[in-house]
Amino acid sequence: MSEQPLKNDGASNASFFSRLRGWFLTGLLVTSPVLLTVYIIWLFVDIIDGWVTDLMPPAFRDTIYTSIPGVGLIIGVVAITVIGAVAAGFFGRWLIRIGENLLNRMPIVSTIYGASKQILETVLTSQSDAFRDVVLVEYPRKDLWVIGFVTGGTKGEVSTAIPDETVNVFVPTTPNPTSGFLLFCPKSDLKYLDMSVEEAVKLVVSGGIVTPPHTPKKLKK
Repeated sequence: MSEQPLKNDGASNASFFSRLRGWFLTGLLVTSPVLLTVYIIWLFVDIIDGWVTDLMPPAFRDTIYTSIPGVGLIIGVVAITVIGAVAAGFFGRWLIRIGENLLNRMPIVSTIYGASKQILETVLTSQSDAFRDVVLVEYPRKDLWVIGFVTGGTKGEVSTAIPDETVNVFVPTTPNPTSGFLLFCPKSDLKYLDMSVEEAVKLVVSGGIVTPPHTPKKLKK
């Protein structure tokens, strides 16, 4: 009668722990984005609630408002909508002109207000070309490429100082895409990509880990 080979308990244990490790990593990949999304939303709502709380009358602040998270966000959205409706009317436009005249006379405040207003009007207008195209730019030297966002054609004194036709390109940093560099790049040196701005932001924030799928298409430019 032949002897049965002994089982390798060490190998079985190693295989079991490998499966446990794989399950844990899988669970981490599944739950982390959800938990991070919930946390960011909760943090945003909590910040807005805190801002609105300071503006509420004490009697209202101590009753139903404090027991329902998100009420501050709802109140803020409603208030902004009402302000927009009032501003669209004749009386609202008159008040805005008076307020802008006062702000424009303040040395430091006028600079901040003017820049903020111009940026928001440029980004929010439906005719704006800002942040619609994703490009590759050779930066900081030749044969090194970075993701950039076209924010419009170069205008003003900068455009007259550069002989070639250039565009403004914002190059974000990783993992914080709100900071970065402004480059004035010749249009011929840019490689336009098919990916959306949202996909490009994910690529930048993840440090290249999240790569959007790509189906070869005809180049835009």
